[in-house]
Amino acid sequence: MGRLVGVDLARALAVFGMYIVHIGPVLSSTHGVGSWVRYLADGHSSVLFATLAGFSLMLIAGRREPKTGPAGRQATARIAIRAVVLLALGTVLAMEYGGVIILGFYGVYFLLALPLLRLSAKALAITAAGLALATPQLAFVLNSRLSESVRQTVDAYDPLKKVSEVGVLDLLLTGFYPAITWMSFVVAGMALARLDLSAASVRRRLAALGAALTAGAYGLSLLLAGEDALRSMAEEAKSSAVFEKTSSFGSGSFTTHRPASDLLSAGPHSGTTFDIVGSVGVAILVVVGATALMDRVPRLRRLAKPVIAVGTMSLTAYVGHFLVQSVLGVPAGESTQVSWSPVLMSILGAIVFAAVWSRLFRRGPLEALLNAATKPAVYVR
Repeated sequence: MGRLVGVDLARALAVFGMYIVHIGPVLSSTHGVGSWVRYLADGHSSVLFATLAGFSLMLIAGRREPKTGPAGRQATARIAIRAVVLLALGTVLAMEYGGVIILGFYGVYFLLALPLLRLSAKALAITAAGLALATPQLAFVLNSRLSESVRQTVDAYDPLKKVSEVGVLDLLLTGFYPAITWMSFVVAGMALARLDLSAASVRRRLAALGAALTAGAYGLSLLLAGEDALRSMAEEAKSSAVFEKTSSFGSGSFTTHRPASDLLSAGPHSGTTFDIVGSVGVAILVVVGATALMDRVPRLRRLAKPVIAVGTMSLTAYVGHFLVQSVLGVPAGESTQVSWSPVLMSILGAIVFAAVWSRLFRRGPLEALLNAATKPAVYVR
């Protein structure tokens, strides 16, 4: 029970990090600890979100051991249905809030992950490593060869692009969270789920691995690319959404072709191998740290129950903060705040809502609807 509570806590932290990016103060207006919090949230929160999405897939498909037979086919059907629902929901939200919405990308990740559901932790880890090493370079080459005319031709025949800002090409290659590079995070989360996180020895090895990946990737990037290697576009008072749209190899770089030397950087959402490896390391440290805390400090687990409740209904919390932004008239993903008040109020509101709702219902509102949508999977034999 403790390890799942720890994952829920990590998921809540990922949601709060996305709140900080979308409605928190810009980095240039923060100081001291606030600057570190703002910088860490930029990029790492969405990566943690994606890593935990991979973890969640294995909760459906069989965490330690993959489900087989009818149960395995039903789990595959449930994931496929979830993928379609999230793709549809993400497309609807993108019509209003633009390409910063991650849910449609989730739908693609889930579909691409279906062939990997029965792999072992070792095979998944090797796959994630291979993707991290190869896909950034592939994304760079593909984006460099993708002309505006080709993009427009593809978009002209894309039904998703006709109704929203996010089309098939965006989902796979040029969007804010392109599958070509972001599948590394999802597969890493799947590998993490295959391990026994309740074992102290496993947690120690994972903590060492996470620290090594983080220090190694960012340290080597700094050595090769210089002092600006970890620079965030948020330093210029721009949101991560703007950064993703104009600067990343996997995020719309067909409009601003980057020099090959930028493949050595590791800034938030740069989409490079160093960024992916370092961000996975951070995600591992957060998951392991949250799990260890929940297991070893029962009193803290009780005190954190309202926050953990947010993690159990992260889909509702994520969509809800965009709805609140609409009510307040704040553009999605384009924070120009200089105060922490809006994000602190949003976090407090999410905690209060989740704490009250969890006392009355087993699942969050959107989680219940998503679960109901997957009910037809029981007829798969």
